[in-house]
Amino acid sequence: MSTAGAGITKWHSEDGEFRRQVSSFRGNVEADPSSEFPAESGRYHLYVSYACPWAHRTLIVRKLKGLEDVISISVVHYLLGPNGWGFASPDEVPGATLDAVNGAKYIREVYFKAEPEYAARFTVPVLWDKKKNTIVSNESSEIIRMLNTAFDEFVQPEYRAITFYPEGLRGKIDEINEWIYDTVNNGVYKTGFASTQDAYEKHCVPLFQSLDRIENILAENEFLLGTRLTEADIRLFTTIVRFDPVYHGHFKCNIKQIATGYPNILRWTREVYQLPGIKDTVNMEHIKKHYYMSHTQINPNQVVPLNNGPDLDAPLVKSASRPY
Repeated sequence: MSTAGAGITKWHSEDGEFRRQVSSFRGNVEADPSSEFPAESGRYHLYVSYACPWAHRTLIVRKLKGLEDVISISVVHYLLGPNGWGFASPDEVPGATLDAVNGAKYIREVYFKAEPEYAARFTVPVLWDKKKNTIVSNESSEIIRMLNTAFDEFVQPEYRAITFYPEGLRGKIDEINEWIYDTVNNGVYKTGFASTQDAYEKHCVPLFQSLDRIENILAENEFLLGTRLTEADIRLFTTIVRFDPVYHGHFKCNIKQIATGYPNILRWTREVYQLPGIKDTVNMEHIKKHYYMSHTQINPNQVVPLNNGPDLDAPLVKSASRPY
């Protein structure tokens, strides 16, 4: 999720379509000490938003891989204003932080420190190298793969064998990620930011066709690819946990709700949410206030609905064994 300063509320193109920009920084942290960005404890810093589903992916993997003492974080204010994502103290905005690494007031300053001529949108997450004073990556799908393996030397032994991108499943993970990204993860945005009826219907219908497809998969499987939690589940979860409280109403993704229309997806969502540590990464106040208060072209009065979506704490859904 992002902003480029001017035209903050114009998320669509002239034809009414929303098109997500390609991430600009594509470096890679590696376990190899001779690499451009070698893995080290304390060297890297994540800039995230609790509101943003793309940043949420990185928070989940950081938590499940035991990287909280290895990679530090800063959390932006939930409100996306004219200057983009900004920082706030926890006293001002519970859950937010100041930028203790670069002292920036806005995430855009971090981008300009890395690239003074940067002219694209200022997105989160951002993985920052404290030694080289630059951005390693602002592509969430690549950051979570770095977190998955590159820092294994620096985590406690019980976390080293954990992988969310196992070799034997990589082909299937890549395949399912591709259509879920296009029609669901990004599909809710293409639906919600559409500014013409044709653009809206073009993306809303495939979104629910894919949710129906996922429902059928989860009727047979505990997780998307069987009994094991993978990267594919993490990437989908951050969209589904926002679906009923935000996307159903705010983005007009309203053919069905997860709570009432997709019992298998709901069971799966509860199971993922109830895994140790996942709940800590879900800040529904930041999520709801961000969408309903930042997108004034959709919700000009900034009224935030009360509903938080289905209860994910109950009933308990017990995994047969540790699923990762």
